[in-house]
Amino acid sequence: MYDVIFARGARVLGLMIVTVLLGAAGGAHAATEAFTKERFDALQAAGALVLVDVHADWCPTCAKQQKVLDAYEAARPAAELYRLLVDFDDQKQWVKHFRAPRQSTLILFRGSKQLWFGVAETRENMLFEMIDEAAGIAP
Repeated sequence: MYDVIFARGARVLGLMIVTVLLGAAGGAHAATEAFTKERFDALQAAGALVLVDVHADWCPTCAKQQKVLDAYEAARPAAELYRLLVDFDDQKQWVKHFRAPRQSTLILFRGSKQLWFGVAETRENMLFEMIDEAAGIAP
């Protein structure tokens, strides 16, 4: 009897873990979220389109980028773009990891493949075209 209860419990636990992993990798789509290694790894493993945004709250260029990227998400909700903010001041290990020369650095990935790297890019047409191409969306 205890074997049956244990087996059912293990099966339920396994299903719960799979559900959590799927949710973290792709299920619920959040527009912008703080960068964590675990979230980045899960999105890469799922082959998601991820924009790593090296950002600083005090940076006027970053503020312009945010407006353009927010406009992109509003205009193209089907793009399934995940934006992960790396805090330029507090996450120096990731700033170095991504070789960001400064705040306002944007790096676009599809899975583990880096597709684009830009610094201080704020032109709406450039950012829209770059993300559209990576997302497979015709303008």
